[in-house]
Amino acid sequence: MKTPALLLMIVAIVPVLAQTTGTSTLQVAVGTEAKITVNTATTALTSSMAFGAYTGTTNFTYSFRTATANGTGTIQVQITSDFSPAGGPSVGTPPSPGDTLAYTCTVGTGTACSGSQTASASSQTSVATVGANAHIADATGSVAWSLTNDPVYQTGTYNATATFTISAS
Repeated sequence: MKTPALLLMIVAIVPVLAQTTGTSTLQVAVGTEAKITVNTATTALTSSMAFGAYTGTTNFTYSFRTATANGTGTIQVQITSDFSPAGGPSVGTPPSPGDTLAYTCTVGTGTACSGSQTASASSQTSVATVGANAHIADATGSVAWSLTNDPVYQTGTYNATATFTISAS
């Protein structure tokens, strides 16, 4: 009969494991953000008739999150490197009066530029806007370019750079 007393004594000696917990509050400050991806690395401007305008389309994808109150978002474009080499079209110093690089805009969400816009080498021009409390993920848009086909342009291939800028507040 000594066995039950021994068993009781062993159980009493085993320590009781204690368990504790801790917590952490996770906090995130979600701010305004915007991003743009230009999907057309090179936009070929081509003409389908003699001295008809050179046209082509640049496609892009964009996302916005603007402030709940008084928030805004913009997409703008600027010709940051004019056509080169010399002898062809120019945005900054056109060879003939009336020579322009114009564009129209299409956006999936937001407000596209209104009508035909004239591209500029000296300042950004509007492509699209969004208002307060915008939550737009991976919307698509495009800029359809139209370049005057002036007979004074020398033959050759000319390149310019259009830089798209997106911002949110």
